[in-house]
Amino acid sequence: MKWMTAIKPLSGKIQMMTEKKEAISLTDRSRGWSQPMLDLIADALLSLGLSPNAATVIGCLGNLVAAVLIALGYLTWGGLVAIFWVLFDALDGTMARRSNSVSALGGFLDSTLDRMVEFFLFTALGWYFVQQGQPLGVLLTFITLSGCLITSYARAKAEAMQYTCKVGILTRMERFFIFIPCLVFQIPLIGIAILALLSQITVLQRIITVVKQAKQQR
Repeated sequence: MKWMTAIKPLSGKIQMMTEKKEAISLTDRSRGWSQPMLDLIADALLSLGLSPNAATVIGCLGNLVAAVLIALGYLTWGGLVAIFWVLFDALDGTMARRSNSVSALGGFLDSTLDRMVEFFLFTALGWYFVQQGQPLGVLLTFITLSGCLITSYARAKAEAMQYTCKVGILTRMERFFIFIPCLVFQIPLIGIAILALLSQITVLQRIITVVKQAKQQR
């Protein structure tokens, strides 16, 4: 069956990760069950002439709109807009695979613009806290943003040095699963407090993981 064919590569990847005793992230699991639908949407967009790199840029711009809404205090609307564009952002990689156009440039754009999206959204929330006179919220937002950026940098640096560094309690998917609902239900301070704590724990997890690998290679 077509949907079983579409999901097989990802299910195989998850099985290999399990056999190697690697942590299976929420991102890996969500891709497994959502891949058939992503394939259909990706094929439709490709048939309209949209390229994977264009989809990456459009997703980034869409999240910029969400960030503007958040900065202006429209948290619920900002969260709803972010939901759409975060889901749309998952399509670029699928489009690249379906069109056999996976490239180093595409990977670079995807990773770089993902970081820009996080910068837009969290900076917008920080500005919202400034306008509300909530210095604690501003501080927690900066702690969260630094944790998110360092988490991504740690993985990139580790992989450049031939280490594996995908572990962590708070990957990008988990961040949005906490961040967006807290916007929609207008409890941003609670959400950012959770993100601040978990983002720094994730940084520590990745540092420990690489240190252990380095010691094992001695």
